[in-house]
Amino acid sequence: MSAAAEITGFVPDAGNTRLLRDAFGRFTTGVTIVTVAGEEGPVAITANSFSSLSLDPPLVLWSPDKGSRRFRHFAHATHYAIHVLAADQAELCFGVSKDAWKLGEHDLETNGAGVPVIAGALARFDCTREATHDGGDHVIVVGRVDRAELRDGAPLVFYAGKPARLAQDDT
Repeated sequence: MSAAAEITGFVPDAGNTRLLRDAFGRFTTGVTIVTVAGEEGPVAITANSFSSLSLDPPLVLWSPDKGSRRFRHFAHATHYAIHVLAADQAELCFGVSKDAWKLGEHDLETNGAGVPVIAGALARFDCTREATHDGGDHVIVVGRVDRAELRDGAPLVFYAGKPARLAQDDT
């Protein structure tokens, strides 16, 4: 570690949530869009809380914010699709983060459960809700992967709240 690197230590509390958020942002994450079939059409939300959970049975998890205006669409959805975004899907990521119904502008296909799906993602997981758990101001949603697909490509990643690029190892 560089001698010039300044370390900020703190005890998380209600008065320093921005600092805690910044600390969480030091973990580089991929970006996903989760979709459901809403009453008014396809509803989408961006999420970086995605994680694989189990191979047998095949389970994944993600965590929507209870305070989100979109939460009601995802809280009780039985079926949903999680799309791992490619580097060239940043515009879609930002569009969906601002507008839950942004995907309504696109010609979307639906999966076998009637969930709208996005073309061009690096991976897609078609899920059935398996369980939910309280997670403070979020809900931890565990989904059973009913079907998955993947393709090669560069991922869309975020570091410190901004898009970033992964250095490619040519070895």
